[in-house]
Amino acid sequence: MSTFTPASQVLERHQAFFNDKNVVIAGDIQDSYPSVMSANQVKIHCTQFHTYLRLKNSARGNHTYFSLLPEADFYVGMNTLIYYWPKTKSEAQFQLSYLLHNMPKGSDIFIIGENRTGVKSVESLLGDFGTIQKIDSARRCGLYHFQAESRLAFDLNEWWLSYHLTIENQDIEIKSLPGVFSQKGLDAGSELLLNALIDHADIIKGNVLDVGCGSGILSTVLGKLCPDIELTLSDVSSAAIESSKMTLASNSVNGGVVASDVFSHLNGKYHLIVSNPPFHDGKQTSYTAVNSLIKESKKHLKLNGYLCIVANSFLPYQAILDETFKCVEVIAQTTKFKVYLASH
Repeated sequence: MSTFTPASQVLERHQAFFNDKNVVIAGDIQDSYPSVMSANQVKIHCTQFHTYLRLKNSARGNHTYFSLLPEADFYVGMNTLIYYWPKTKSEAQFQLSYLLHNMPKGSDIFIIGENRTGVKSVESLLGDFGTIQKIDSARRCGLYHFQAESRLAFDLNEWWLSYHLTIENQDIEIKSLPGVFSQKGLDAGSELLLNALIDHADIIKGNVLDVGCGSGILSTVLGKLCPDIELTLSDVSSAAIESSKMTLASNSVNGGVVASDVFSHLNGKYHLIVSNPPFHDGKQTSYTAVNSLIKESKKHLKLNGYLCIVANSFLPYQAILDETFKCVEVIAQTTKFKVYLASH
């Protein structure tokens, strides 16, 4: 039984085509197939830090890169692109735009994705770009191919989204890129968490860590309301990291933004850790990151420090929190969300 995802299993069926190609692999990579597939040359671009960490220790680790956009020399000599379709169409549009802006003319382009993620929309999305054909359908996935006869125009500045919030008489501008959580407005969970933190303002002090920072909403609001705190923001998404940096700068709030898979690259201790943690990895429900956040946060908190998270009411976090912390209370809730405050 293959350990690869259905999308990679479909690509395996066409392995013979790639043997003599110089292949760029990008998009929503979920397994180790890029590190073992046969090709003349392979370069892997990761926009997710946990994916990069997983693949960098492989035989192709020296040709695996993490960033928002690949450097120009990344594409030199390459003639084939394999793109794994992500969970949102806007993210696919953004990533394909910069990839097809840089791939050499005449390159073979392969786009693979599970049907439920809407990969079929690639036919209309790239219809004006060339003749795109569906060349395989298996494992509930579609594989599409076309040749890049021209290049797409791409200007990063045109992809930024912006909106304003007014919180506690503070006007706050949020900047974000496609695929970043809450990119078009403040989500209900984050709003509940922010209001709960404002109601418990005495815990917002010293070093504050925002895990899974997204577009930087939580940290920016806290930084505006409590300018004396020292902010650290982290995320696995390169688009989120750049969005948070832009949101902080747009609001004249200071903070360090780092790539980290939960606490993988965070060594400090904090007075307060806040998070609106994701419970999805792609289209799959996954509690791995949240479990790590709760269980590992204790050793990253200073004496009398707090962990404050918001979660969907149906998620089983109360038990994990109770196992880890001496004191756990629900400080705000609606029919959909709960805000937990934990201390040890």
